[in-house]
Formats: sequence, C-alpha cells, structure tokens
Amino acid sequence: MAGKLDGKKVAILVADGFEQVEMTKPRQALDEAGAETKIVSLKSGKIQGMHHADKGDRFDVDLAVDQARPEEFDALMIPGGLLNPDALRANENALEFTRHFLREGKPVATICHGPQVLISAGLVRGRTMTSWMTFERLTRR
Repeated sequence: MAGKLDGKKVAILVADGFEQVEMTKPRQALDEAGAETKIVSLKSGKIQGMHHADKGDRFDVDLAVDQARPEEFDALMIPGGLLNPDALRANENALEFTRHFLREGKPVATICHGPQVLISAGLVRGRTMTSWMTFERLTRR
C-alpha cells in the first residue's frame, strides 16, 4: 500500500540538546506515511537527545548541514528543546539551509522552541504561526 508521502524527502534539522520526543514521534509518523527522513545537524557523528533536562538517546546524523543540499529535500522539520534551536540559530549554514525551504515555498514544520530558528533566519514577518508562548514578542522586533 502506497503512503501519502512516498517519494518525499524530509530534512530533520537538529543539534545536540533537542527534545527527543519532538523528533522521534514526528519522524515515526513521516516514515509511516512513506517519507524518507534524514537527520541534518551541525556536525557529523551522533547528536544527543534530551528528555527535558535529562539526557536521552544519541542519534546518528545522516548529513552535516554544511554538506547537505536543501534542494534535495521536499520539506523541513525543526524539533524544539532548549539547547537545539539556540545552537541552530547561531549557525549561518543552518539558517541558510532553513531559508531555502521558505524561499522555495516548501513545507516547514517547527515544534515548541523550534520557531526561534525561523525568527533568527528572518522568516516570520507577515506569517501566522504557532510557537512556545514567549516567542510572540520576538516576532514584533
């Protein structure tokens, strides 16, 4: 049986300190719908998931962001966590990777603290979005 997302590639942009469930559950749903998901991060090797303030599992990185080609992906997902978005928004390669998706009109999903990356990339003006409650004032700058 064909999945709704067969043939679609989704980049999951994460760094150390991402909230594990915010990556694993959506990834599972994407995979079950037929998408091919790839973890893109600031470094190659493994990254550390978190369960709130406690360390979770480590996950293999498929591509380092400086080697990833955003045009090869159909959509982008950015999980939250306290440390993850902070690391991503401080990295120009991650910001430019993210900008590609909105420039090209591709779907972008962010979870919890993930919208900080969109804010830092200059991508939220004029858009309606949901996020963690403290980010609203950041979008008014």
